[in-house]
Amino acid sequence: MQGSWTVRQAVEELDEGGAGTAILSLASTPGLWFNLPAAEVSKMARTCNEFAANMVRDHPGRFGLFATLSMLDIDTTLKEIEYVLDTLKADGVGLQTNYGDKWPGDKLYQPVWEELNRRKTIVYFHPLVAACCGNLAVGTFPDVIEVPHDTTRAVTSLLLSGTFARNRNIRWIFSHAGGTIPMLAGRIGAFARMRKDLAQFAPDGVDNELRRLHYDTANALHPSSMASLLKLVPDSQVTFGSDYPYFRVGTQGSALQQLGLGSSQVRAIERGNAERLIPRLKA
Repeated sequence: MQGSWTVRQAVEELDEGGAGTAILSLASTPGLWFNLPAAEVSKMARTCNEFAANMVRDHPGRFGLFATLSMLDIDTTLKEIEYVLDTLKADGVGLQTNYGDKWPGDKLYQPVWEELNRRKTIVYFHPLVAACCGNLAVGTFPDVIEVPHDTTRAVTSLLLSGTFARNRNIRWIFSHAGGTIPMLAGRIGAFARMRKDLAQFAPDGVDNELRRLHYDTANALHPSSMASLLKLVPDSQVTFGSDYPYFRVGTQGSALQQLGLGSSQVRAIERGNAERLIPRLKA
């Protein structure tokens, strides 16, 4: 499946899995991170965004788009934001949790967040294995442990840098139920309360900052994972994610149905919460 992807197969996967609409993104491993010069990465981002925008146009109602950004050259990234949102009419942007061992709270990215905040954009993050940490697999392949941990690094980076607090108009979505954030929220909060600048990055407390975020269910529908997430946030902050092509849409849909949630909760996670974030999907 992974080696022979086509647009036709993507549509068939939606039909077989009982899904109406998929949001396209290119934030997963390896994303755009190929150790290429920044200009080449930016060209690749433009090519991918235009290809995805054509999918949205050619298959009305079946696809949305979280456009990818290179994040390597900030001026070029800002121009791409203008292009994907104003010309391609992307539904948001999809980013990696790190770029060359720089996490999103780094001051380098402040102009990007300011522009996305001005535009009230959806910003979706998918993790990848950080360059620093690929050898920490302890007997499995790095995606099993390091991928969810990198989501936690990204969230913590955005939190402690004050990026969440300064950019209230961004709708943030983090994949895989937030990585290990639901389990570590109390620990992060306990140490954060020792900081004198707490009011600058978590004016209403760390838990409230984390509750404002959105989280998807991609490969995170094990009962213990979802129990932890739904203790941290209300179900209104949870959207369905399949982790396709690594996991089938239908398989993840069945796992959601088997969690024992109420029918209204399931409907909200399956589609309702996504429609609230992207109102055009209601059509």
